[in-house]
Amino acid sequence: MKSQKFNISGMMCSACQAHVENAVKKLDGIESVNVNLLANTMDACYDEKVLNNKKIISAVKKAGYGAKEFSRGNDEFSENADKTKRQLILSIIFLIPLMFVSMSHMIGIHIPIFENITLLGFVEIVLLIPILILNRKYFINGFKSLFKLNPNMDALIALGAGVSIAYSIYNLVLTSVTGLNVHYYFESAGMILTFITIGKFLESKSKSKTSSAISKLIKLTPKTALIEQDGKEIEVETSTVKQGDIVICKNGLSIPVDGRIIEGYCSVDESAITGESIPTDKSVGDSVIGGTVLTSGYVKVEAVSTGEDTTLSKIIKLVEDATTSKAPIARIADKVAAVFVPAVIGIAIITTIIWLLVGAEVGKAISFGIAVLVISCPCALGLATPTAIMVGTGKAAQYGILIKSAEALENANKVKTVVLDKTGTITKGEPAVTDIIPYTDSADLLKIAYAIENESEHPLAKAVVNYAEENGTELLKADKFTSYTGSGISAAIDGEKYYSGNVKFIESLGIEFDNNSLEELYNSGKTPLIFSDGKKVIGVIAVADTIKETSAQAVKCLNTLGIDTVMLTGDNEKTAEYIKQITGIKTAHAQVMPEEKERIVRQYKENGGTAMVGDGVNDSPALVSADVGIAIGAGTDIAIDSADIVLMKNDLLDVVTTIKLSKAVLKNIRENLFWAFIYNIICIPLAAGAFYTLLGWQLQPMFGTIAMSLSSICVVSNALRLKRFKK
Repeated sequence: MKSQKFNISGMMCSACQAHVENAVKKLDGIESVNVNLLANTMDACYDEKVLNNKKIISAVKKAGYGAKEFSRGNDEFSENADKTKRQLILSIIFLIPLMFVSMSHMIGIHIPIFENITLLGFVEIVLLIPILILNRKYFINGFKSLFKLNPNMDALIALGAGVSIAYSIYNLVLTSVTGLNVHYYFESAGMILTFITIGKFLESKSKSKTSSAISKLIKLTPKTALIEQDGKEIEVETSTVKQGDIVICKNGLSIPVDGRIIEGYCSVDESAITGESIPTDKSVGDSVIGGTVLTSGYVKVEAVSTGEDTTLSKIIKLVEDATTSKAPIARIADKVAAVFVPAVIGIAIITTIIWLLVGAEVGKAISFGIAVLVISCPCALGLATPTAIMVGTGKAAQYGILIKSAEALENANKVKTVVLDKTGTITKGEPAVTDIIPYTDSADLLKIAYAIENESEHPLAKAVVNYAEENGTELLKADKFTSYTGSGISAAIDGEKYYSGNVKFIESLGIEFDNNSLEELYNSGKTPLIFSDGKKVIGVIAVADTIKETSAQAVKCLNTLGIDTVMLTGDNEKTAEYIKQITGIKTAHAQVMPEEKERIVRQYKENGGTAMVGDGVNDSPALVSADVGIAIGAGTDIAIDSADIVLMKNDLLDVVTTIKLSKAVLKNIRENLFWAFIYNIICIPLAAGAFYTLLGWQLQPMFGTIAMSLSSICVVSNALRLKRFKK
């Protein structure tokens, strides 16, 4: 199966979205198709042996819309807003005199020349024609969709304005022949078209704000880069930089590619990628990410990943995929949207007929029918879900949280249990020295330990070495290094032999040692390294995988949200119990083998929504099995690929942020859907004159267009409130 994204043009409402989806779904070989009204994109998964891109594009075009293979555009919404703004200004310029001519008598202004009703009609037509030309797309697209039996929002506008014009022309002919004093509705058609354009302009401006997160990400990568060739600095387009090129990065400039520092040192602001506000110090051998900014220093970077392979490009793709995917909650709106426009046209026709049957004037009956057409808003239904998803996933990206799909975002709202891997998730995943217990001089113990462990590659040995280096300890020369697999090591310093290892190793040397003195260390989840000169124990250095600073706070927040917390670890019961007590985790499973993690996650899934948080290769099956798989960003690529959500920072508090953001987005979507449905439920009967006989309420078509536009703007504006979400 092949997955392909397409740009779709010509969509105006959720009915258009449904028509495009249905047209492509009918093709043989289509596995799935998802059209996003807000982003104007379509994701299709199909069998390459049966189908290809050309056939899919052809099907979309036959349905009355444009399609092409996806290409990323930076300012699509802004360009639409600018174009609509010009169209709107010119429409208003002609609408003002049209309104004055048609309604001057209502405000006490009498123009003798317009007392001739026939002449008045011709003048109104002349003033209306420029408005019709400027807004011709509503008629072209609307009637085209009608002829294809796939009516959309443009069809409602075209019918509403068209009926007003047709009835007015009929009256013009009638008065020319009979001399009767009739009323024209040319100004109604002009106002319908102008007001709907006002709505489209405001809607485009609002939409541009929803996509601002992606636009900001796209702008992070500089357009040009400095590379070193033959000892000279050459400025080239970033897109031309190749793997292996030497890129020069200076203070205040953005790093154009992912790479490795080969010369110099610097501080890098990575907040745009990871959400971490504090700059990170970098030196030779460290990796840098494209799109981050040098706040100080000067470095030369060997390009490792360029173009679409950079971390930033992958993040942009993840965010785009999430914003264009469809949440399960959207299915209700999709079903309604598929039949919405035909139903509205039917209601408008029935409304007109009923009013004619009860004896209303033809003009009044038509006015009620037109009001039904122009007040009905399929746009609000179509925008309810994608606007909230786009703003929510964009906000998450600002915090260094990458949500791969709308479904993952919705599922995070349902989580009742969070299962946490210990190493690298709750803890730092890097052993560190926690206690030094000398039986002789402490300085001598650390010097001896440093010299012996410096020869070893074991993670516990590295912890001792790092601690010694951080404290400026002198490195003594050691030789005759010997490793005893699984138990300890030995080396000679100034001709004297020293040993380091566990209790069994030291006792095997014939040295008596009181193991009970280490009980407190064991109970605290620490691993003691015992040092001996071959005759007696000279001291103990305890090493442990320390708990991250924010882990306990994150667990407390999850517990406060009513979410159960579970820890999985391969460590012994004492270590697991210690971590559990320190962090406040409710349940701990100790001595868990990698293959058992997936089974435990499945057990918790039976009790409700479950999220698995991990960072290692052995976490991948559990991440896939969970309702929501969350990978710590510092983890392996395999864990990240297996997850639904990726945390760029190595911080469990981001799990809390993800769940709370998910709840905020789902609440926002429900609000949008409620107002979209309630708007149409109330306004369509109002426009049809259901309250006219009882209360005298009649909605004029021009005010209907304003209400229609405002409904879409309200939905988008409500989604934009998510921008105020804070961790």
